[in-house]
Amino acid sequence: MSKRLDTGDIAPEFTLPTVEGSVSLDGLLEQAEAGVIVYFYPRAATPGCTTEACDFRDNHSALKDAGYRLVGISPDPISKLAAFAEAEGLNFPLASDEDKSIMSAYGAWGEKNYGKTVTGVIRSTIVVAKDGTVAHALYNVKATGHVARVAKLLGVGN
Repeated sequence: MSKRLDTGDIAPEFTLPTVEGSVSLDGLLEQAEAGVIVYFYPRAATPGCTTEACDFRDNHSALKDAGYRLVGISPDPISKLAAFAEAEGLNFPLASDEDKSIMSAYGAWGEKNYGKTVTGVIRSTIVVAKDGTVAHALYNVKATGHVARVAKLLGVGN
């Protein structure tokens, strides 16, 4: 089980492939005025992940206007991410972490219990402050309503 991040920890750097090329934490931080929202989700085009992605899509402008950049990370291959982004009209990058190394570094890969213990992606959102430290670390989040909670936490759209 990977160690979870806490507020104040240095966020692990990453560079991952996306449909458009690659994305890195450093690159996103350079573009951001306030910070970067990194969210981890189990599988593209499943009901919960679609709900969460569409909520991020619908709130992306407000988050961007507030100075945040956004990236979604899953273990899906690029081909699946491309189809998902196109089908749902997603307006932010989706990155592929097929070897799960970045999910592990962020504490978003490990055991979870759904009546039985399984190893997999722990639905999580990490807000990285402009200085590269963890501002908020949210684990085991529910897909429905999560984006609204993140926006409220960040004082966005209120």
